[in-house]
Amino acid sequence: MTIGEQVLNASTMYGHGETERRTYAVAAALEVITALAASGSSVNLESEMKSLSNYADLIQEALKAK
Repeated sequence: MTIGEQVLNASTMYGHGETERRTYAVAAALEVITALAASGSSVNLESEMKSLSNYADLIQEALKAK
């Protein structure tokens, strides 16, 4: 599943429950961390993993309709 598909599944678009949407948001956040780590940039994975929940929160917040 692509990061785009994970983000869409984290939205209310497909009628998933809150637990499933959170799971998809976390999976999308992990993909972001994976891409950052693979970019060749200096990455502190411990710090990134500690930020995982915050990244998932940001993804879910960004998906809310305004």
